[in-house]
Amino acid sequence: MKKYQDQYFKKARKENYPARSVYKLKEMDKKFHLFSPGLKVLDLGAAPGSWTLYAAQKVQDKGLVVAVDLQNTDVSFPGYVVFIQGDVFDPQAEAARIIADHAPYDLVMSDMAPRTTGIKFTDQARSFNLAMESLYAARQHLGQSGSFITKILEGPDIQELQKEMRSSFNKVKHFKPKSSRMESKEVFLVGLELI
Repeated sequence: MKKYQDQYFKKARKENYPARSVYKLKEMDKKFHLFSPGLKVLDLGAAPGSWTLYAAQKVQDKGLVVAVDLQNTDVSFPGYVVFIQGDVFDPQAEAARIIADHAPYDLVMSDMAPRTTGIKFTDQARSFNLAMESLYAARQHLGQSGSFITKILEGPDIQELQKEMRSSFNKVKHFKPKSSRMESKEVFLVGLELI
């Protein structure tokens, strides 16, 4: 399968990020001021590692980034990044223990996407389930006034996710990055100030 190579793909290679997705996070950070030095960040679905690298650059060595994914990555992270290969949603897994050991976090972020089938409603439903699982993880591990980012495919379930997030955060924002591919149905919901 041929990789989609646009200006963001080329820019990511030039700036030594493993994926173009980093520019989506940069856009959200610019708009919502999500990062600062010293923060603790939990990155769900972290591979191949672009979001983790960006978070590490922003929180610097006084901060911490705990990154989890089912897949491994060959990215070399700084010492204040803990990368765990495992299932973030399995309460019996080693990943769950490590995540809990470092809680609470200032920011929980998820760029997770389901394995797509090409069947619109199936893919939307799977995306919604991942976003809800991420929200439960955020509720469990965020500290006071923490923030949350999650990706979801556009569809009727977005309103349900927004409603759930509004019960946990003072502000919930809907964001479509310019760096998302034109044909992409992904959007991001950002929860600010955990109640």
